[in-house]
Formats: sequence, C-alpha cells, structure tokens
Amino acid sequence: QVRLAESGGDSVQAGGSLRLSCVVSGSLVNRRCMGWFRQAPGKEREGVASIDRDGLSVYTESVKGRFTISRDNAKNTLYLQMNSLKPEDTAMYSCAAKAPFLSCGAALTDNGYHIWGQGTQVTVSP
Repeated sequence: QVRLAESGGDSVQAGGSLRLSCVVSGSLVNRRCMGWFRQAPGKEREGVASIDRDGLSVYTESVKGRFTISRDNAKNTLYLQMNSLKPEDTAMYSCAAKAPFLSCGAALTDNGYHIWGQGTQVTVSP
C-alpha cells in the first residue's frame, strides 16, 4: 500500500522560506508522477508543481521562480522548496501521486492523482 506523509509546514513571515517534505512508502518516488497541491480556506484546490518520472517539472505561474520541486531517490522523498513566501501562499499543502504508468502532463490539475497525503499547513503573515 502506497502512503504519503508530508511535513515541514509552519508559520513564517512574508519573504521567508520553507521546505516541505513528502515521504513515500510502498513505492518509489521516481516511478510516479508526483505533485504538490494547496487549498486555502474557501478556495478550490490548486496545483502548485509536479515532477514526472523523467524529472520534468511544471509550476503554476504564481510560484515560478520562487518554488522548486525536487526528489531524493535515496530517501524516497519529494520536496517543495518555497522561497520569497507571500501571504497568498497560505494554504494546506498536500503531496499526491499518480499510478506508475501515468505521466504528469502539462496541466496542474488533480485529475489522475489517486494517492494523497494528509497535508501540512503553511501560514505566511504580512
């Protein structure tokens, strides 16, 4: 059974940095399309970034140049490095995985992601 466990969320001031981690168990992080999503109160879930099996990454426009998605195959862990954080980045962040044979694609939608972590809260104050 594949499980995802996020950590690293915290409360920071605008301009600060955080690194979110998502430990993968029951599968290999580099065998699946992996993504980071976020959901703020009262808003729909939004795709933040994805990384495909070949390492190709995609970012939503609002985080380009500030966030970096990566993975450590030895630790079987997915990361999201978040720099220059803004109050509008405040949300519950979740990692997700697709089935092994599915690619991420160019669109950051939650379509096809069938394994989800419990989420980690990021709060950015002005």
